[in-house]
Amino acid sequence: MDKKKRDMEFCTVVNCMDGRVQLPVIVYLKDFFNVKYVDSITEAGPVRILAEEKPACLFESIINRIKLSIEKHGSKAVAVVGHYDCAGNPQPQTTQEMQIRKAVSCLAKRFPDIKIIGLWINEKWEVQKLPIQPENQ
Repeated sequence: MDKKKRDMEFCTVVNCMDGRVQLPVIVYLKDFFNVKYVDSITEAGPVRILAEEKPACLFESIINRIKLSIEKHGSKAVAVVGHYDCAGNPQPQTTQEMQIRKAVSCLAKRFPDIKIIGLWINEKWEVQKLPIQPENQ
């Protein structure tokens, strides 16, 4: 792969709008997927929105922004993130991890050619990859 193409490699993250989780996730994903850029799609508590597929307007907005990242930036992977102390989705870790798994499954069905992973950000703001294997991976 030539340098120009390598320098334009992207992945996508569906993350909470909470500023505490942005940088740790970006640093993790750039290393994990070996990309230079991370397209960020943020909402308050997005794992709940993706897991429940509602409210429909927010769900479709997230899906459309993922499509844009894939189609226009050639994003090669998507990460879905839940985190400790989430104001938009104030659920315990176990509930959020279940939502992350449902969100990964939902996205894997919609984007079968893209690698989808789930991440949890703990109370120390450390990134932990969840052991999830969607049907298409």
